[in-house]
This record gives sequence, C-alpha cells and structure tokens, in this order.
Amino acid sequence: MLTAREVLFALLFSLPWLVLPIVAVRRQRRSVSLDDYDPNPTVPQPARVSIVLPARNEATHVAACLQSLRATTWPNAEIVVVNDHSDDGTGTLARTAAAGDPRVTVIDAPDLPAGWFGKQWACQSGVQHTTGSLLLFTDADTRHAPDLVARLVHARASRSAALMSVAGTQEMVSFWERAIQPAVFTILLARFGGTLEIENARRSADVIANGQCFMMTRAAYDTVGGHAAVKDTVAEDLMMAQRTHEAGLRVSLVLGTRQLSTRMYDDFRSIVRGWMKNIYAGGRMAMRGGIVGRLVYPFALVGAPLTIILPVLVAGALVAMSFGRFHAPNVLVLWCAISSAALLWFFATINAFARIPGWRVVFVPLGMLIFAAIGVAAVVRGQKVEWKGRVYRSS
Repeated sequence: MLTAREVLFALLFSLPWLVLPIVAVRRQRRSVSLDDYDPNPTVPQPARVSIVLPARNEATHVAACLQSLRATTWPNAEIVVVNDHSDDGTGTLARTAAAGDPRVTVIDAPDLPAGWFGKQWACQSGVQHTTGSLLLFTDADTRHAPDLVARLVHARASRSAALMSVAGTQEMVSFWERAIQPAVFTILLARFGGTLEIENARRSADVIANGQCFMMTRAAYDTVGGHAAVKDTVAEDLMMAQRTHEAGLRVSLVLGTRQLSTRMYDDFRSIVRGWMKNIYAGGRMAMRGGIVGRLVYPFALVGAPLTIILPVLVAGALVAMSFGRFHAPNVLVLWCAISSAALLWFFATINAFARIPGWRVVFVPLGMLIFAAIGVAAVVRGQKVEWKGRVYRSS
C-alpha cells in the first residue's frame, strides 16, 4: 500500500516529465498553417517566383519533384534545376522531365570552389539564372502540391516575412524511419516550439528554417549576402535563418502538411549518415549561450534523448530485475509509471500534430536510443562532414 509521502515524492520526482511535455505541447500549438492562406493564384500583377532546385545524384527523385513543381497554379514562375556534377544521370533525367516547358531551365553547376559546400554553391549558381523578386529553394526529395506556391506567396506577404519556410509531411515507410525520425523531429520541436515561437524569436539562436522548402525575397537574399554568407556550414538553412534575423528581418515558418511532403531517408544506413552530418556540426550553432553553449552542446545532444526516456529505461530494468529477488521501492515504481505515462501522452500528441499514427509511440525508446548513439558518433567526427562523395569541414 502506497503512503501519502511516497505518492508526494513520486510526483515531485516526476515533475520534469510532467511539466516540460505540457510546456512543449503548448508551444507547439502556437502555429500557423498554409491552409489558413488563400490558394487563389489569380491576382493582379503576380510576383515572379524563381524556384531553384539543386540536385546532386538525385536520379531517384528529380523527375517526380520537377513534375510536382511544374504543376504549380502560380501563373508567374520559373524553375532552375542545378545539376551539381551528378554521376547517376540526374541532369539527363531533369532535362527529359522539363522538355517542352519554357519555364524550366536545367544548368550544370560550375566547378566547386574551395571553401564552399556543394548545395550552397549550386543554389548560388542557380540564383544567377533567375529573374524573380521571390526566390524559392527546394530539395529534390520533396513533392509539392499545385497550390503550395500560391499559398506561400500570400502567407509570406501577410506575415511580412523576409524568409519563410514550410514544415511539411515527413514520409516514413520503413521500420527504421518510423522508429528514428519522430524522435529527431520531437527534439527539434521541443527546442524551437511552434511556428509563431520562431517568428517572434528575439534571439537569432532561436530561429530555424527548413531547407527542404523556403522562400526569400530577393532583396533579403542580397542583403544577407546570399548563400555565400553560409557557404561553409553544413546547416545552411539554419544559418540562413540566423543571418536573416541578425539583419533585422523577419524569419517565419508555416505548416504545410497538405502542400509539401518529403522522404528524407529510406533505410537505416541513410538515416544514420544523414543525421550524423547535421546534428553536431550544424546543430551546435542553434545552441544558446555562444561559445559556452557550443561547448556544452555535445553533452546536451547525447544527454537529452536519454533523459527524455529515462523513466522508460528504468521501468524496463525494473521489470527485468523483478524476475529475480529484487523488489523496487514503491516511490521508484510510481515515478516510472507517472513519468512514462506522461511521455506516452506527449509523443502521442506530437504524433497527432505531425499526422503520424499514435500507436507508433511504442518506437520512441528505440528511436531515442539510436538518436543518442548517432549523436555520440557525430561528436566524435566533429566538424568533418562527408556527403555524396565529398568531404567538408563545417565552420
């Protein structure tokens, strides 16, 4: 029989796992969506939107992505595909998919200069071939609904944003995608909050952009120095958002789960390689506290996912030990029960927000453990980045 004292202590010990999820969910709900904005493309003198699509070895995706971009309802758009020295036929596939459409230009990126990441150089090179007052950068593994550009143009104008990115649906097909990806996105959500939290951020470290799809005014792009300003960092979207905010311009994020979808990675190996290149070398730049914060970041990167699921880990250990003669203290058992229930509620709520089936919360502990292991590997690697046959050092 539990005593009142044991219940009180269990509740006190559970507070971090009770309060923080509630705060995170409340922050997440402060969000706006592209669904809230006009999809009507028929407007007087529509702004010219220049879509820049960098692609390196994207034979699997480039044609489908380009097909979705060409279906846009926005009447004044151009598309520049930048083939970044692909060796898998990406350039040929892009030209075939664009055949007969005067809005589409496919170019080959010039040789990569020293000190540049390939994606930034491809984007910068693509911009040189555009004429629009609005620039939309997107990745080849995205799929765009026909009304995305129209809604995004209206949303950006309504919110007076110099940079606006879209958080779309993350397609997860394989077991490992379903186990790991929600864990990563939940940590990002807990760190940055909902879209209005980002838009109203006072510190540049508290803004972020989704490089899978973001729009900038050409004036803002030129003001911050274009992609040259972030040429040597692996998280170019994060740093572009920070540079824009530092220039005194508004950075905004909107939900677009019905307008944008992305399948980032399709197997365990690609998930590990993809996140390992980003979460330390790039993620440390989102840490508050300047140099001190970046020094602490490796411990936070690995410690955060383990701390989040600590009650579940302890509960599992207690169950295993119960087959012996060990009898856990009542306070510990109750703490595990309360905190684990709070975590399940939190992840189920986040899953619903991200349009992920609620039952997948059973993957959370495994996903967090793997994310922590990826974090360790990323910290060991440091600022060295290997991606698509190239080796960089992130600043």
